[in-house]
Amino acid sequence: MSNQPHDADELGPIDYLVISFPGSRLTGEGLPLLIDLVDRGIIRILDLTFLRKGADGTVAAVEIADFDADGRLDLAVFDGASSGLLGDQDLAEAGGLLDPGDSAAVLLYENRWAAPLAAALRRADARMVAGGRVPLRDIVEVLDAIEEPGPAS
Repeated sequence: MSNQPHDADELGPIDYLVISFPGSRLTGEGLPLLIDLVDRGIIRILDLTFLRKGADGTVAAVEIADFDADGRLDLAVFDGASSGLLGDQDLAEAGGLLDPGDSAAVLLYENRWAAPLAAALRRADARMVAGGRVPLRDIVEVLDAIEEPGPAS
């Protein structure tokens, strides 16, 4: 999945997610959606690592597992997805976000859908000067405020 050579000029934007599973309850429910994104070429998984924080606060990588207990390794399709871009420091920082007993998936992925646009912008000598995400909570608050009737005049 991840060790395909790429010309840096053709890469899409690269993002990461740290997804916490409180109490280490992993159901695998979102897994088919992740696989679909990869299959459709929307994203490319560069790194996928699972961590678990023990009761004593130590953080360790864990093996890909059968989360839904159907007898198959749910993430076997991602086994070996390691570009080397995520280092020990990155994983330690991700582990620091967890409470004892929690697990997390650390996912580094390329936004393949944006690669042609990013390549065209690089060829045009354009530069990304800002980026970010608007928190969902902020969007909901704005939408709720828009839907609320204003005071009667």
